[in-house]
Amino acid sequence: MNIDSQGRVQDPRVRLAISPNIERGPMTLVRGIVVHQTDSPTATSTLNSYRSPDAKGAHFLIDRDGTIYQTASILKMTWHVGPLRARCLAEHRCAPTELQALRRFDPKGEHEREREKAHPDRYPSNQDAIGIEIVGQALPKDVPPEERVYEPVTAAQNASLKWLISGLSVSLGVALTEVFRHPVVSRKNPTEAQTAVWE
Repeated sequence: MNIDSQGRVQDPRVRLAISPNIERGPMTLVRGIVVHQTDSPTATSTLNSYRSPDAKGAHFLIDRDGTIYQTASILKMTWHVGPLRARCLAEHRCAPTELQALRRFDPKGEHEREREKAHPDRYPSNQDAIGIEIVGQALPKDVPPEERVYEPVTAAQNASLKWLISGLSVSLGVALTEVFRHPVVSRKNPTEAQTAVWE
């Protein structure tokens, strides 16, 4: 994958739709990739939301037909991960003091402790992860967000996701073991990107 000096992918499969409002500062080293779903019905609505002055977003957006948009430079951080979960808990390797702290439900404290760790002792975060959004809503809209179920990822989206992650992984030196669905690294709806496939 060819990436230019501005952190933009140079490939006919990627359409540039850079949104400066979601770029937050330099990202000097990429250690992981986080896969999301938008909870928005269209790519247009997501791209429009990225124009807001306080917008949050990811580096790439994959539309239902598989079209890939690059929305931020891979040399810039974006706010796409949110508070980190304890990686040691998922990998059954927490120190006794960490386990003691994790007995109490405290997402903010958990995030603060994780941020102090070096990678790979913590999950990739906003500071060192590329974010990829896949268009797809969580439905039905008339129930609380945690009870909604995200729409299945389309075959075209999965094909584009596989191509994009493969190219970014090789170009940036990111192991596929450092590619995660959003709910794995942060406390999000567990069905987000559940049907996304990249290997």
